[in-house]
Amino acid sequence: MYERPQAKTLTSRLAEPVRQILVITGPRQVGKTTLVRRTLEKHRFPSRYLALDELAPSMVGPSHSGSDMVVPRGGSMPDLAWLSEQWERARVKADDLAAQAALPGANRGDSPAYVLVLDEIQKIADWSAAVKGLWDADRAAGRSMHVVILGSAPLLMQQGLTESLAGRFERMRMTHWSYQEMNQAFDIDWRKYAYFGGYPGGMKYIHDEIRWKNYIRDALIEPNIKKDILMMRRVEKPELLRNVFELACLYSGQELSYNKMLGELKDAGNTTTVANYLALLNEAGLLAGLEKYANQPHRRRASSPKLIAHNTALMTAMSTYGFEEAQADRTYWGRLVESAVGAHLINSAIHRTPEYKVYYWRNGHNSEVDFVLAKGE
Repeated sequence: MYERPQAKTLTSRLAEPVRQILVITGPRQVGKTTLVRRTLEKHRFPSRYLALDELAPSMVGPSHSGSDMVVPRGGSMPDLAWLSEQWERARVKADDLAAQAALPGANRGDSPAYVLVLDEIQKIADWSAAVKGLWDADRAAGRSMHVVILGSAPLLMQQGLTESLAGRFERMRMTHWSYQEMNQAFDIDWRKYAYFGGYPGGMKYIHDEIRWKNYIRDALIEPNIKKDILMMRRVEKPELLRNVFELACLYSGQELSYNKMLGELKDAGNTTTVANYLALLNEAGLLAGLEKYANQPHRRRASSPKLIAHNTALMTAMSTYGFEEAQADRTYWGRLVESAVGAHLINSAIHRTPEYKVYYWRNGHNSEVDFVLAKGE
C-alpha cells in the first residue's frame, strides 16, 4: 500500500519526545486523515483519535491497535466543553502509559508517548485558545502526550495558529498528489495524470468518466466552496464566488485580465471583489491567479493574473471534454499540460522554507516565460 513521503516524517515525530503540537494542513481529499490513521495503526502508537464532524462525536471501542477511535454518532455540535472532556480522557491514558513505563524492569525507551489527534479541529469555535491552555498545562505537568491537529480550512487554521499557538507548533503541509506519487500508487501515465489530476479517491472511477466527474464535483468542489471557503471568510456573493471558480477553471493556463473577467461574470461588482475571490480560492488549495513577475511589488499586483488550477482534475471535471476528446483538441490539451506543470510548481513551492513564489512573465505578444520561480531576492 502506497505511503506518501510525509508518513516517514510523522512516524519520526511521534517517536520523539514531546516538543511541539504537530499541525497537518492541506486541501480536502489529499490524504491527511488516511496518513495519520495508517501511521497510528502501522506503528501501534497508543492514541485517541477525535474525528470532529458536523455532529458531536461519541465513543466507540478501541481499534485492534489499541487506538481509541472517536467518530460522529449524532447529537449537538462539538464545543469547548466537549473538547476539554476528550482531552482529559486522553490525559488519563497518557498518565497510565507513563506509569507503566516507570515500573521496575520496564524499558521506557520502548514505550512511545500517547498521541491525541484532533481531526477538523477548526469546526470548534475558539478552538485555538482552548488548545493553548490545555497544551500549556500539559507542558507544566511534564506530561508525555503528543497532540496532532488536522484541518482542511487553511485560513481558519492559520488564524488559530498565529493568534494563540505561536511558537507551540510544527507544521506539516500536505498538497495535491504529484505525478510521481500517482504513477507509483496507481500506475497511470502522464497523459492520464494531466487529465485526471492528483486526487487518489477518484482513481477508482476513471473508467467511468461521468461518475468520476460527479465525484470531483460532489466530493471536492462543492464542499470546498460551500463549506470551507464560506467558513473562512464572509462572502457577500456566494454565487459570484462559484462563477469565478468556474471561469478560472475554463481559462486555467491563460492570462485573463480582471476587466475581461468582469465582462464574463454577472453581477461581479468591481475588480477588487474578483481579486479577493481568487485569493480565497487559492487559500483553499483550488486555484491560483499568478502575478506577472516584476521587481516592484506594485507592478506585480497591477498585472493581469495567469490562472492555474492547483489540480487539473478541477479543470477537466468542469469541462465537457472526455479524456480522448481533450487530447484531440491540441489547444485545450496544451493548456491542460501547462496547468499541470504550473500546479506542480505551486504545490512543490509550498514545501520550501522559505517558500518559493511562482510568477509568469510577458513582454508584449512575442516574449513570454510560462513560469518564474523567486526565492527571497
